[in-house]
Amino acid sequence: MLSWEQTAAESPTKQSRQTLLWDGDGGLCQRAWVEIDLAALTHNVKQLKTLLSPHTELMAVVKADAYGHGAVAVSQTALQAGASWLGVATIPEGIELREAGIEAPILLLGATHTAAQVKAIAQWHLQPTICTAKQALIFSEVLADLNQSLPVHAKLDTGMSRLGTPWQEATEFVQLVKRLPNLKLASIYSHLATADSPDPAVMREQHQRFQRAIEQIKIAGINPPRLHLANSAAALADPALHYDLVRVGLATYGLYPAPHLESRSNLKPAMQVKARVTQVKTIEAGTGVSYGYQFIAGRPTLIAVIGIGYADGIPRNLSNKMQVLVRGQFVQQVGAVTMDQLMLDVTDIPDLEVGEVVTLLGKDGENQISADDWAATLGTISWEILCGFKHRLPRVAVHY
Repeated sequence: MLSWEQTAAESPTKQSRQTLLWDGDGGLCQRAWVEIDLAALTHNVKQLKTLLSPHTELMAVVKADAYGHGAVAVSQTALQAGASWLGVATIPEGIELREAGIEAPILLLGATHTAAQVKAIAQWHLQPTICTAKQALIFSEVLADLNQSLPVHAKLDTGMSRLGTPWQEATEFVQLVKRLPNLKLASIYSHLATADSPDPAVMREQHQRFQRAIEQIKIAGINPPRLHLANSAAALADPALHYDLVRVGLATYGLYPAPHLESRSNLKPAMQVKARVTQVKTIEAGTGVSYGYQFIAGRPTLIAVIGIGYADGIPRNLSNKMQVLVRGQFVQQVGAVTMDQLMLDVTDIPDLEVGEVVTLLGKDGENQISADDWAATLGTISWEILCGFKHRLPRVAVHY
């Protein structure tokens, strides 16, 4: 489990907090850590709520340890800010929230099939996704043996080609779920594959398929208690996609699924990644730095060693391609990123001292580095960057 330190209340200034943590009271942060701004999370949930009609609920998707932000603290904060549902991918993720005392409905977004899984879902009052008729039958049989009923969510595949029954077979599938004993149909939903694309053609096609499937289900005499389709991108893009519930992941954490959606809401990134200088040294021109000598100094260079590396989630492919913030200034990283450490060229900061804080992601002064910046450099997505920070980096709750 991740540890959280409530630091903001005790430290009136940024500098005093850094000194306090370095001197021992914040010993978990002597090397490197991830700061999570709970006020930013609250702000984001409230901003997203303003986009929704009064009857549309918001699900905070907190799978993958809340995209690396810390599932329990994020869930508690999101629920207090106005979210009413939580979404996880696995049973252990749901159990972690229940063990923390969270009572809100939790949708299990992943597929589950075995009797042991069904029993755990029932025991911990989770709500499963039902993707196929076979899965529905397994759930019904096991629940009958337990003499329990369970709310379930029927998932349709409208074009993602991942989990779900094909939308063309939706009526027969939902009829089966509806008539099986011990299953209570809680919702019907689907997932959009291209909601973050500036071209809405595929998203509209999926929306039309979903609507046609629901119309046929209603003609068959079934009135779904709840419908949901929108992820973060769709929630920002089009109110027609909101239905009764939106499932918001990335936007909860203050990032936009695509640049063209940035004007739709005022979101604040909640995560900052920081580390400390562990050594400062001068090297001569022609000296190589780190494994493989991917960087060779072209001048006498002041090198700062930082206590964070690829085992913490800093992608090694960012070697020699990333900048960090030191005292609000952009500083170039040099040499190969190693497992636990990386090096910076700090020649322009000659009085830099061991123990000073370096911002790898986040804001320092007027400058800022985001997960989007790393993703663009690496040719990947910000989701992957956020989820990559390992658990040996303590999560520290702050309020900026």
